[in-house]
Amino acid sequence: MGNDVKRTFDILDWCESNYPREDALGGKANGKWYTYSTSEYKKQSHYFAMGMLALGLQKEDKVATVTVNRPEWNFVDMGLAMAGMVHVPIYPTIGDEEYRYILEHAEAKYLIVGEKKLFEKLKPIADELGTVKQIYTFEKVEGAANFQEIIDLGKEQEAQWKGALEKIKASITPEDIATLIYTSGTTGVPKGVMLSQENLVANFTAHSKMHHLGKDHRVISFLPLCHVYERSVNYHFQYKGMGVYYVGNLGQIVSAIKEVKPHMFNSVPRLLERVYDGFVSKGKELKGIKRAIYFWALSLTRHFEYNRKYNLFLKLQIKLADKLVYSKWREALGNNITYVVSGGAALQPRIARVMGMAGMYTLEGYGLTETSPVIAVNNPALGEMKVGTVGPVLDGVEVKIADDGEILCKGPSIMRGYYKAPDLTAEVIDEEGWFHTGDIGFLDEGKYLKITDRKKEMFKMSGGKYIAPQMIENKLKESFFIEQAMVIGENEKFASALISPNFEYLHDWCSEHKIHFRDNEELVQKKAVNTQLLKEVAVINKTLGQHEEIKRFRLVCEEWTPQTGELSPTLKLKRNYVAKKYQHIIDEIYSSKAGNGNGKLKLPKLKVNLRFDMNELLKKLKE
Repeated sequence: MGNDVKRTFDILDWCESNYPREDALGGKANGKWYTYSTSEYKKQSHYFAMGMLALGLQKEDKVATVTVNRPEWNFVDMGLAMAGMVHVPIYPTIGDEEYRYILEHAEAKYLIVGEKKLFEKLKPIADELGTVKQIYTFEKVEGAANFQEIIDLGKEQEAQWKGALEKIKASITPEDIATLIYTSGTTGVPKGVMLSQENLVANFTAHSKMHHLGKDHRVISFLPLCHVYERSVNYHFQYKGMGVYYVGNLGQIVSAIKEVKPHMFNSVPRLLERVYDGFVSKGKELKGIKRAIYFWALSLTRHFEYNRKYNLFLKLQIKLADKLVYSKWREALGNNITYVVSGGAALQPRIARVMGMAGMYTLEGYGLTETSPVIAVNNPALGEMKVGTVGPVLDGVEVKIADDGEILCKGPSIMRGYYKAPDLTAEVIDEEGWFHTGDIGFLDEGKYLKITDRKKEMFKMSGGKYIAPQMIENKLKESFFIEQAMVIGENEKFASALISPNFEYLHDWCSEHKIHFRDNEELVQKKAVNTQLLKEVAVINKTLGQHEEIKRFRLVCEEWTPQTGELSPTLKLKRNYVAKKYQHIIDEIYSSKAGNGNGKLKLPKLKVNLRFDMNELLKKLKE
């Protein structure tokens, strides 16, 4: 399938001949959904390409976009690709310095932004640089040129530019650079990753084979399209003939799920953790037997594993739990979800189990911007899935594990290099063409890739033992009380942690326990709160090696977000930033006077008796 697709824009002809649909792309404006058909999509993209040619742009010129997700982004993306221009998509949430750096470094000639706020933020920067000829906006903004003008120009001058565009299209090879994606680097300046047509196409055609969904299905797209992960899956959805509905505002995801009733979507773990927390708090609202049943059903999900044959007793329990509880979860997510793909960071296994038991397979994958992006992903089409791993290596990609455990890979989706930085390229791609990912991992059962840490983030204790902080942080974040954590202790005798609590959950917990506080600053000082967190950390310490145990921790009173700088736009921890911000606390933890808080608490073992009379149960629930 799809040998006709060699360049991203070949998707347009491919869909027109194989999967024409009325709702190829959908978006929302003024509270209403609107759609574009396959042929409109193709037409608008061509007009956009001709409009850019009419403005005097040439092959290899760079055009930047800064917007939340919207269907029209695709007209720009496809139009630029077929005119041989290079698309530079940029996050709508970064700071002025970063915008200035990227626009200047990429030499962007035109800039297309989403709405008024972004226009006002970026106009002074573009004016100051003097290299951006014009800013256009997707939404109507007073005093700004609108991107529709480019499409209208292409339409008006179609007779003049049609032939030229067809010539350029025919000349574009899989080796041509399609896009420059700047990685938001947790350290240093962003690097421009050069991805060719072949890089993108080889990757999305391979991962599009991971499931059976297609022309009869719909998806929603809300992760940023400027990020290679959502963009690659966006091509994959279109290539399979699915209808793609774009959600520009994260606050609208829930309503979009209810209205579009998608069969699949892409997510990041943080969002799925929210869904999971929602399931748990639903249960907490229940009383008596209903509550007991709910948490019995929730605890049953621990048995979930893909392709597992359950014994008869467990099968009956799952069937009952599905009728009483899991079906409600599916309903809350539109009742159609078959697959959720999770990437960007480690997914807690319990979330994959909860979603999986409810029949919504949550498939973890792994990759980097530099690998266009997928290296491995759990694959239902082949029945090759395992909770807690990122699945088997993608078809066409080769992986080997270096002596120090680093994951190396090779294949058609490895980037062409970093833009204007051959020295940096040589640091990550060796003479034999292996790309060094910087991640540590191994092949579980010789087949399923499992990531254990970032090579750069591992550190050595003063006793000579290594700590992999990410693995411990992910375990800490499994506690309802902990939103974010950073493990520290380089060159120190023991490991400690800075913890940013889940304030929403903690506030509820405090009101249940009649704990009064003025603000979060006072809250994190409360003895009862610290004692509770000591218990949480103690439970996690039991699962760690002795040298990895968290001996001290401190709660901070701030939430960590990309806006406040502790997290990158893809929600990765910016360690240097956090360490600098809380240096005074870190110094205090490792001073000899620090209270020890070493979390060696003996906790009572919880035993819950969950044998019910099933008929009795059904009767109670009907009431």
